[in-house]
Amino acid sequence: MKNHLRFLAAAELILVAPAALFMAALVVRSIQPEPYEPAHTAARIVALYASSVHVGLWLLLIALPLIVLIVGGVVIARLWLADSELRQAAHQALSALRAYLATFFIACATCSAFIILAIVALHLIAD
Repeated sequence: MKNHLRFLAAAELILVAPAALFMAALVVRSIQPEPYEPAHTAARIVALYASSVHVGLWLLLIALPLIVLIVGGVVIARLWLADSELRQAAHQALSALRAYLATFFIACATCSAFIILAIVALHLIAD
């Protein structure tokens, strides 16, 4: 069963990768002016998706992520019902999170601050 789950996880990552690439290109393109790299390459990726409206946008940005959402939801629901160890591990993880909720929020705030500072630094470097 573990091999099937590994294969499914790899397949879902491959199916969602084109949409993730497009979203990442949108973010990178907006960080700095288009003539500079990597914004220029990101703009070319966005233009490539936009040039094939029917195939690119519908298939890569809607159909494939929708397949991943449906298949992943069904698999997770079936595993949740069938695997008592999974349910127990999830309950233990939630109990640990509840016990260390303040630490979790500090970690989230720290990661958010890092991301914000990285974006600001990239913006300042670009100007």
